[in-house]
Formats: sequence, C-alpha cells, structure tokens
Amino acid sequence: MNFYMNYSERNQLALDTIQLKPSHGIPTGLFHIMQHDHIERIAKVSPGDYFKNPEEVYIKMLKNVGVDVVDQYLALNPLTMGSHGYEGGSFNATTGGSQIVLDGLAIDSPEAVIEHMENFVFPKLKQDIENFNEDSQVKEILEGEKQLQEKLGSEILKTGYYFIKMPIIDYYTYGYENYLMAFALYPEVMEHHFSLQADVATLNNKAVVRAYKEGNLPHLYRLDHDIADSRGTLINIKSLDKIWLPNLVRSLEPLLKTDIRMIWHCDGNLMEMLPRLIDVGIKGFQGFQYEDGMDYEEICKMKTKDNENLIIEAGISVTRTLPLGTPNDVKTQMKWLVENGPDTGLFLSTSSSVTPGVPWENIETMIEGFKYYREHGKH
Repeated sequence: MNFYMNYSERNQLALDTIQLKPSHGIPTGLFHIMQHDHIERIAKVSPGDYFKNPEEVYIKMLKNVGVDVVDQYLALNPLTMGSHGYEGGSFNATTGGSQIVLDGLAIDSPEAVIEHMENFVFPKLKQDIENFNEDSQVKEILEGEKQLQEKLGSEILKTGYYFIKMPIIDYYTYGYENYLMAFALYPEVMEHHFSLQADVATLNNKAVVRAYKEGNLPHLYRLDHDIADSRGTLINIKSLDKIWLPNLVRSLEPLLKTDIRMIWHCDGNLMEMLPRLIDVGIKGFQGFQYEDGMDYEEICKMKTKDNENLIIEAGISVTRTLPLGTPNDVKTQMKWLVENGPDTGLFLSTSSSVTPGVPWENIETMIEGFKYYREHGKH
C-alpha cells in the first residue's frame, strides 16, 4: 500500500535536488527558529499565538519562509525556550545534570557505566532482537511519516529523520566523563555494545527499506549523531575505526544496497571522519561549523563512492554569522555557500537550530536570501 501523499508541483525542486538533477533554483532545507516572537512575526500572527497553537503557527512560519523539505519535525521544541534561552528547568547527562541515576544505579564512575550496560542494556538489546517484528515496524514508520506529511501539507516535502538505526556512542545516556573513561578502559565491552546495537539496527533497517518502497517515501534521510567537538572526534579515530565503524557499516548495509541517499549531520570538526563516512556510503552532509575547521569549499569538491556530487545542505552559521554578524555578513556568507557549493544536490539552510537572541534584521535577510536563490539558483 502507498501511504505517501502524491507529490505536488512545489515538491519538484526538492525532488530534483535529491536526485542530483539540474534545477532552476536552490531549495530551502532545515529552518528551525526558537525565539517565539520571531516565529510569530514570520508566521504573521499575533504575539502569544505560538504558545496557544504551536504546531499551526510553526507550520505557517515554515510555509511563509518557503521551506521545501523538513526532516526533523521540531514544532514543539521552542516551547522549552524563552526569550533568553532554555527555560526547561531540568538538565540531563550532557546538559549540566548534577547526578545521573539509571535503573536505580548511580553513574558515578566508568565501572558504573559498564555495570549498567551489562545488567540492563545488553539484556534489553537481546530482547529487542528476539522480539523484533518487521511488519509492525514498517507500519509504524509509514503511519508516522504519513501523519507528519499531512500536518505539513503538500507544499513541504517530509524526508526521513528518526527511523534509521545505527550504533551510537552513548555519552547521551551516561554523560561524557564516565562514558569516555569507560570507553578507554573497557573497549571490549564497548565493542559488544556496538555489536548488539548493530544487530538490532540491521533488523530495523531492513524494515526501513520496505517502508521506503511500500510508502514511496522521498529518497533522502539525515543521520544525526554528534561525534566531534571543535578539536576533532570525541574518541580517538583509530579506536572508532576498530570497533565502531565496522558495526556502523553492518547496520546500514540494507540501505546501502538501495538508492536512498543518507546524509550526515556535522557538528564540530568532523573533517578527519568525512572520507571514512563517504567510504561507508554516506552521500552528503548537513550543518558545518566553519569556525571549528570544517572546510566547506573542500567538502563540496568531494565525491561519493560512485563519483557523484554529494548532497550538501549548506548552513548559515548559527554560532557566528546569525547571532554576531550583520545583515551584510549574512548576505556574504549565503553568496559564499552558493558559489562554492556543488552544481547539483545543493540545499540552503541554517547550520543548526537558531537559538533566541539573533537580531531580527539577520533573520529577515536570511529569509530574503532563501527566496532569491530559490528563484534564481546558482547562476
């Protein structure tokens, strides 16, 4: 059964770009504003309307900007933000949480990380493998994508984000310090963790391939796993080569046999990892922290394993240009991104979420730039 909506005429620019076809313009990708009054101003609604009707107002904002594709659906995410930033009131393992307790076990040492993995995580993963139901997973993916596409309407193309699985470097759960110490001290346990994750992911990703085929889903998916900071990968790249990368390849293998184009979100300085990811079969990149050493011009010259252009979702910097620059700086960076981007496969977006505090004039200039390049293209 084809769960997916029929593609509209408006979708064609995005579809052509995904397929690396020459196009008349450059489509707009990721656009996530978190400051409420900016959202409301773009959506052309009254102050306070976002809080009252967050999804309706957020989608109006996307449509008024002219966004062509949405992968990660973040309509409710700005509710955690106030005009000066995060106001959620609670913190997790990677955002300043003072104590991490999992299943009654305090994660206060690398040994506690290992104890929790062996007593709780590994049995759960083995149970997930035993109980996996492919038909149920296909249904869940298709129903989720159908629901989101209907919310967005026919003007915006919903592409994949949440449903492909892969082995993760699990500092999210345990916190950086104790997890990374455990990684260094107990690599054999970490390798077993990656292997079990890959077992689950392989089963899941076979279901994903079916969902793409049965649902006629657009063949673009953004993988999102932050594995670097401004200095480089969080873990020595030789260790990642040895025990993480082979399990990543194994988990993605069902998808690598298809023409689904997987792109990778880039946080921090990921330059050393890019050739490895391309060798895995990743076909593009999104994000880019230029100030951390991400060489955009060099990246855009790289090719896939099949010697095709990479899909590049070129982001205006949310850490420098938008919050600290001028409207002219925004124009200059957008022009640089376009002039140095690939001739096919180029989207324009922001490098990540736009946090509160960005001057309105910069937001306005960026939106005008999206419209200009969507209509006029690269030349």
